[in-house]
Amino acid sequence: MKINFKNKLNLSNEVKTDSYFMIGCMSGTSLDGIDVSYVKFTKSIEWAFQILASKTIGYNKAWKNKLSESNQLSPAALKKLNNEYTDFLASIIVDFIAKENIKLLDAVASHGHTVFHQPEKALTLQIGNSTHLADQIGWPVICDFRTQDVAMGGQGAPLVPMGDKMLFNNWRACVNLGGFSNISIFQNQTVLAYDICAVNTVFNFLANRLNLPYDGEGKIAEKGKIIPVLFEELARLSYYSKKPPKSLGVEWVNEKIFRILDAHDKEDTQDLMHTYTIHIAQEIAKCLPEEGSVLFTGGGAYNTFLVQAIQKKTNAKIDIPAPELVDFKEALIFAFLGLLKLRGSVNCLASVTGANHDHSTGKIFIPKSHIDSDSFYIGSLK
Repeated sequence: MKINFKNKLNLSNEVKTDSYFMIGCMSGTSLDGIDVSYVKFTKSIEWAFQILASKTIGYNKAWKNKLSESNQLSPAALKKLNNEYTDFLASIIVDFIAKENIKLLDAVASHGHTVFHQPEKALTLQIGNSTHLADQIGWPVICDFRTQDVAMGGQGAPLVPMGDKMLFNNWRACVNLGGFSNISIFQNQTVLAYDICAVNTVFNFLANRLNLPYDGEGKIAEKGKIIPVLFEELARLSYYSKKPPKSLGVEWVNEKIFRILDAHDKEDTQDLMHTYTIHIAQEIAKCLPEEGSVLFTGGGAYNTFLVQAIQKKTNAKIDIPAPELVDFKEALIFAFLGLLKLRGSVNCLASVTGANHDHSTGKIFIPKSHIDSDSFYIGSLK
């Protein structure tokens, strides 16, 4: 189907193809790296997907430091970092396309990396979301998924529930254990979704005290013992009793969690890790449906001690899929959200974020090389 991108404001009336090839990119708050996934989506009655190739490109120490300190930068320094990160992200995607010998591609959907997320102040920023990314890659890019929702009075998060609803509704709920834990609960034709708590943003911080990047299967935490006073203090955090829509950012972790942990800095690190594990296991278990299977993905799904602690507190059955889906579900879903944006379809639910209505969020950037030509074909290589 031929699409003239000079007149592309409403793609939904033009795009009729029922199969798409997309790349999804995700950088999470745990700073593990950039997840890139190449996915084929097809639709008959419902959408289906096939992950064709995936890779995680880890951040080196320099990039981890830059990104972890990015919310402290001046506007000029942040602009410089944004440009540098865009170049870095583009190089990763271009390399991925080349190494996987990708010829069939409709667009790249990228989350970017979150620097600020303060929806209560109508503020959210993900770097790497610019037309420059499309110019360097040479393919259309869909990105900047959060700002439109925040401008419409929403939380700008979580964004994955639309993908959960359309791709993973065979489960009673979906839980992601990444830098933060978020949940999508399916209730008839509706979905209830929100951020639950901080996970790897805290675990990795504590593991760093032991000169480790993370606590793999939770073996260090498992050896510790609970600190009752700390456990009770964490349980009293007001966020947990707040009703959805609600979302979390690194700012909340710095202000709330790290402040509490700092007050207990004389405690043994493995005891802090043990206590925090039991704490979030309780908070996550409280959010799960009373029965049925729940899909768990994200890096925290490999934390055996955490998963077992959650399972002890719920009657729902925790279902952990193959590693490919554990590692790349969020990248896969952002590819799908980008596809929905290309089609002009709703990809963000007001019932989840609190925006004033459902909408199709994200910005579409077309490479200059295609804008300068008469037209560009979505799916022209098929």
